[in-house]
Amino acid sequence: MTTKEAVAQRIINLCNERNIAINALANISGVSPSTIYSMLNQKSQNPGIVSIKKICDGLEITVREFFDDPLFDNTEQEIK
Repeated sequence: MTTKEAVAQRIINLCNERNIAINALANISGVSPSTIYSMLNQKSQNPGIVSIKKICDGLEITVREFFDDPLFDNTEQEIK
């Protein structure tokens, strides 16, 4: 799994845990729905940390909590 895929899956998992839709996440985070959807699909190859921070703020978690998940333990090394 790539880091980008892990970020997308983490966002989906957090929304599912809290029973909120992506549009609701956008509203509480102050991030446009299109930005979040691009993070979830192949449009955005490099999700921005500022957007991730806003999502974390909206979910009332820290960036550390966001990345403290087994999804990120074995991400592929990405060299480009």
